[in-house]
Amino acid sequence: MDAHAPLVEPLPRRSRGRPRKTADERDDGNRRQALLRAAARLFRQQGFSATSTRDIAAAVGMRSGSPFYHFESKEALLAAVMEEGMERALAHQRERMAAAVAASPTPLSARECLRVLVRGHFDNLLGPESDHIPVMLYEWRVLSDEQKRAVNRLKDDYEAVWMPVLQALHREGALAGDPRVARLMLFGALNWAAQWYVADGRATLDDLTETALQLFLKD
Repeated sequence: MDAHAPLVEPLPRRSRGRPRKTADERDDGNRRQALLRAAARLFRQQGFSATSTRDIAAAVGMRSGSPFYHFESKEALLAAVMEEGMERALAHQRERMAAAVAASPTPLSARECLRVLVRGHFDNLLGPESDHIPVMLYEWRVLSDEQKRAVNRLKDDYEAVWMPVLQALHREGALAGDPRVARLMLFGALNWAAQWYVADGRATLDDLTETALQLFLKD
């Protein structure tokens, strides 16, 4: 591998010429997004089993049957929350990495890339409107096999960016263990923060990021 080759591939450009949505389509999209946000928040706070579609509809000022216009069942709504969460996480990860690459006058080191990835992951897990990913962690067993496959495809895309970085750190001697096992342990440790982290000023997400790097990497 070329020592000067970028660890992260450039982002593909979006295609142009997409037809504009009608007002009705925009309204439907906005209502769907409102339901997803409310469902994610309530599923996280109350649990999937204890949350009814009536609760979700009431949270966004809709009639009790309105969610079924957009989702065929509560389980389908849960799967959509997880897919939405992973799509947003993937987009945020790409944007954050692209910004870091653009801001650096030299290619990012593997350690710098991991810092960007970990910090972005904490944003996705603990930042504003971050209920989607914790719901995925807590309610995964509810999904059907088909729904799990759909979410797993997005998870694979999200985690694929991490492997070249961990492999580079392993070659440099900064990561002692097998990168494949290290990836699993790293995500396990990072995701557990959803259980205990409180944004009370004692530790920022930057602080958590530096602590995670100290735990997993050699100086």
